[in-house]
Amino acid sequence: MIQKSTILQNLSNCIEDTSFLNIPGMKKGKVRDTYDLGDKLMLITTDRQSAFDRVLACIPFKGQVLNQVSAFWFENTRHIVENHLIATPDPNITIAKKCSVFPIEFVVRGYLTGSTSTSAWTLYSNGERTICGNSMPDGMVKNQKFEKPILTPTTKSDLHDESISVEEILSRKLIDESTWKKLESIVFALFEFGTQTAAKNGLILVDTKYELGLDAQGNILLIDEIHTPDSSRYWLSSSYRERFEQNMEPENIDKEFLRLWFRDHCDPYKDAVLPKAPDDLIAELSSRYIKLYEMITGLQFSTDTSSSIRERMLDNLSNAGYLK
Repeated sequence: MIQKSTILQNLSNCIEDTSFLNIPGMKKGKVRDTYDLGDKLMLITTDRQSAFDRVLACIPFKGQVLNQVSAFWFENTRHIVENHLIATPDPNITIAKKCSVFPIEFVVRGYLTGSTSTSAWTLYSNGERTICGNSMPDGMVKNQKFEKPILTPTTKSDLHDESISVEEILSRKLIDESTWKKLESIVFALFEFGTQTAAKNGLILVDTKYELGLDAQGNILLIDEIHTPDSSRYWLSSSYRERFEQNMEPENIDKEFLRLWFRDHCDPYKDAVLPKAPDDLIAELSSRYIKLYEMITGLQFSTDTSSSIRERMLDNLSNAGYLK
């Protein structure tokens, strides 16, 4: 595993913006920059760290981890549903099939937890007992496992996703009932597979989100990302039970601790300017991303720091024929 000293040396070797590639038609998301290549898409996973609907920092090697973790899961879930992956010409880049995206994000939760204003635990602790059509009993506590995973869909938005029930999705004709049943079956199967795979590697897959679409032939495809530390929450399984019984927060291996740091030092929803996260905190998060990659894939994380990521991207895309 890469040492923290190496991470600290690469604090400035991050990809925050990809306009240096001079490829027209870039659409900038919270973390990914998307380029329309005509018959396919180029998705570049940057090192931007997003939470509270804004960018908090840039984390070394994060983009590579997210892209390669997704590639691992895409290859290992084809027995459940096909996906958009065509190629990965660079550690941060995916070439993907174009498709018509369903206007819903499929959020699957295995545990009652979270710290944001829209998290299941925040809503539950404020007295709500029905979330997106899912009824929950009184007496649950934070970080408790649900009897079975629940689906809490949200609308897709570049600014702020909003929770929505299945009844609303169908009544507003966002997705027809027959298609919805197929999609629901797919996401629960993906979550079950992810849960089992994570458990074999000492992890608990707490919750996650999926995005799906239709290709030109009408086939359902899994798109965007899957089971990454940006789209998912992971805990270490070895200490979960003991810490839960002692009313302690689980040991996490995702970005939750960065969220908590900002909540402790500012109001990330209202403050116009946020404090700069300490270098040690950024290095710790980078290390956690790398650790997750290694735990999930069983592979050693490898990256070339002999040149800048920009130079590497330019070389790889030129060699693959994506740059003129």
